[in-house]
Amino acid sequence: MSVKVYGINHIAIEVDDIEKAVAFYQDVFGLEKLDEGEGDAFFKIGEHQFLAMFEVERVQPARTRHFGLMVRDEAQLAEVREKLTKKYGLTLLPHFRCDFVDPFGNRVQVVDLHDESLVWLLPYREVQDTGIAFTK
Repeated sequence: MSVKVYGINHIAIEVDDIEKAVAFYQDVFGLEKLDEGEGDAFFKIGEHQFLAMFEVERVQPARTRHFGLMVRDEAQLAEVREKLTKKYGLTLLPHFRCDFVDPFGNRVQVVDLHDESLVWLLPYREVQDTGIAFTK
């Protein structure tokens, strides 16, 4: 028997203030908070994944550890960048389109569906429903 991984089920992050973290992720990414799930807060991400948040007394800063979120297009990337820098005063990490460290010490990378490295997503119904087309 050969194991086949179909994707990531969830990501768990640590935050030092669960209420502020919930407000931040709902505001920046419009995430839907679920009533039940793992952690102190639980968000639906896409069709089959979720983000779990655990409140801890002290968050250990990330160096290369990070997670990535996908948004639809460059306009949504620009909206996220604008909110992060103007509203929250966060600095985007150089050499990336939209990488940042959230107010709780978690590094986040945001990409869009046009990123050619994401061509493996084409078979997914939710990607097909957006009408995304990759051109040369």
